[in-house]
Amino acid sequence: MIRARKRFGQHFLEPVWRARVAEACAIGPEDDIVEIGPGTGALTEFLVAHAHRVLAIEVDRDLGAALAARNLAALRVHVGDVLHRGIDGVLDAWLGSEPTRRFRVAGNLPYNITSPILALLARWASARPGLVDATVMVQAEVADRLTAVPSTSDYGVLTLTTALRADVRRLLDLPPGAFRPRPKVASALVRLSYRPPPPGVVHPALISRLVRAAFMQRRKTLANALKPLAAADGLDPAAAIAAAGLDGRRRPETLQLLEFSALADRWAASATVHPVL
Repeated sequence: MIRARKRFGQHFLEPVWRARVAEACAIGPEDDIVEIGPGTGALTEFLVAHAHRVLAIEVDRDLGAALAARNLAALRVHVGDVLHRGIDGVLDAWLGSEPTRRFRVAGNLPYNITSPILALLARWASARPGLVDATVMVQAEVADRLTAVPSTSDYGVLTLTTALRADVRRLLDLPPGAFRPRPKVASALVRLSYRPPPPGVVHPALISRLVRAAFMQRRKTLANALKPLAAADGLDPAAAIAAAGLDGRRRPETLQLLEFSALADRWAASATVHPVL
């Protein structure tokens, strides 16, 4: 009997839900799929049956060995941590010599490391234009943050930094009972469709810095929230905010992505200190 390991944040999808999740993934015969956290292989078998080929990345050595032992056609199993620095080499070797080769990601993300994995996927999308999308299981509250709109409590760093390179769609909501063992929270399947930054976004890395600084003190006005970062960069935050056509009395959560982009443009032009981004 396979037991979930708490240290890996394992929650296995119940068979009755597999078909619904698999259908939502919308896999085609031309798709190369990277599956993160295949676990017991509930979704892997479907992916292998419908995709061109699958690279399954599993941190649990026992589960990885059991999955490899099935000898599923077109499946390669890599046993290791997807957040390990060597994973880029594994991915590149699997993709081959074409840097723009098309691939997609699917997976039931361990909830305790969801944010780092989403950041990894954003980095992959930046470095590998062939990454089309990622259909992943996350906590419902993370899905709320990914799809939030301005002036709501869920709107923040994750919303905006994700929007720099992806459009997000909520595909399916799952109750705790959809998994074994039963988690304490509801879950959601989301699709992140990757693309270049929106037109007019020139400084995505600086936008990320501004967003993170602003939302560290989201209850303050924009001008006050950005004072520490402005001091580090050697500029007057009020002047940069005004030059961007923004009202410094606004709260960070009211700004849309393109407004942060306009601020980043003025910030970059005004800063006397230019840190490596």
